[in-house]
Amino acid sequence: MYTLPNKLKLFAIIFMVVGAIGMVTGFLSAPSTTAEVKEMMASHGDGHGGDHGDTKETAGHGDAKAAHGGDHEEGAHMSEEEHLEHVLHQMQNRPWSALYIASFFFFMIALGTLAFYAIQHAAQAGWSPVLFRVMEGITAYLPIASVIILVLLALSVFHVNHIFHWMEPELVNPDSDKYDKLIAGKSGWLNTTGFLARAVIYLLGYNLYRYFSRKWTLNQDNASDNRWFKRNFKLSAGFLVFFIYTESMMSWDWIMSFDPHWFSTLFGWYVFAGMMVSAITVIAMVTIFLKAQGHLEFVNDSHIHDLAKYMFGFSIFWTYLWFSQFMLIWYANIPEEVTYFVTRIEDYKLPFFGMLAMNFIFPVLLLMNSDYKRVNWFVILTGIVILAGHYIDVFNMVMPATVGESWYIGLPEIGSLMFFFGLFVLVVFTALTKAPLLAKRSPFMKESKHFHY
Repeated sequence: MYTLPNKLKLFAIIFMVVGAIGMVTGFLSAPSTTAEVKEMMASHGDGHGGDHGDTKETAGHGDAKAAHGGDHEEGAHMSEEEHLEHVLHQMQNRPWSALYIASFFFFMIALGTLAFYAIQHAAQAGWSPVLFRVMEGITAYLPIASVIILVLLALSVFHVNHIFHWMEPELVNPDSDKYDKLIAGKSGWLNTTGFLARAVIYLLGYNLYRYFSRKWTLNQDNASDNRWFKRNFKLSAGFLVFFIYTESMMSWDWIMSFDPHWFSTLFGWYVFAGMMVSAITVIAMVTIFLKAQGHLEFVNDSHIHDLAKYMFGFSIFWTYLWFSQFMLIWYANIPEEVTYFVTRIEDYKLPFFGMLAMNFIFPVLLLMNSDYKRVNWFVILTGIVILAGHYIDVFNMVMPATVGESWYIGLPEIGSLMFFFGLFVLVVFTALTKAPLLAKRSPFMKESKHFHY
């Protein structure tokens, strides 16, 4: 049985405490009046991003039509008071957005691991059973992450924050000056009742599969036949059908709807690719860490090599989807489509192109060579860069629509990331102490122990 080291537990708690302080400070330092905004802009040289009067960043709270290919002239001539009110909304959104990004990032790692785990069961893979307990430990974070993200979504629905612009009632009221025909046209899907109901269905399905699959795997350890293994096979195959549909819908609801005028038919796959490469990277990093501590003696270099191959392969897949989405929209140059990338290239140049280098160029260079995939510190180094790159990817998907040019990497962002990282480490490594690190009774265990590539 694995025992949680006190140093690791203390490390996780310190991260959580420091991160919580950073998050609270971020909320407390957000301006509450336009006068405070004016003072902050004066002291910081017109805010964090330059001229906030330019409407290309108004996807969250400015003139939505101007931001998405509508009346640019109307948005470009906001009065000073409207401009200050707009920047106030952006700055108030910033700590909420930072909190949401960090919570979703670690949620998607746990969910991606669950999907990868289900694939191993459904495919009856022979190489991976020695890693089942590691995957189950990582998915132990899913119930906690689900509660957190459901609370954040509910707070948005009840207008405690305004990061989801489409939730404003005036936008779908034909008698309102703020009426938005495009958002009203999507109200059959983008409505708060359906939004929360779908979220409950997604999260309930994911967590029910996680609960029963884990339970049946543990039952198999003490069984005299393979009936629990067969049940898990059927359950995993069914779950993957549920997952592939709901993951796309979840991506539309929880990420793409930040830009309610824009859509991409590739978006669900794009989020899925980022989710899977992040999850497999964490599986590899946790496995290497445990092995370095003297555990997982049945895991060999070939297992690490296979995980690194998946890291490499899904990095290529993510890049293919990123390029396909970007190239088609850029080449067509349709205003209501291209504004999504114009906003990010002009206002988020460093994170936008930096993320591309971290998620494609770096892993390709380091993991192209087959021998490097067996070098643990190489895999760890590449993994750190990949995870940082995909956090920035989520950052790029959320921030332009919620805070526009008022973005900055500061206490809210760093604090949220530290808090959820500490919570993730504490939950995952505590879960690893609850069962032996080897799923003994799997029919493929002998093959997995002697796996060699």
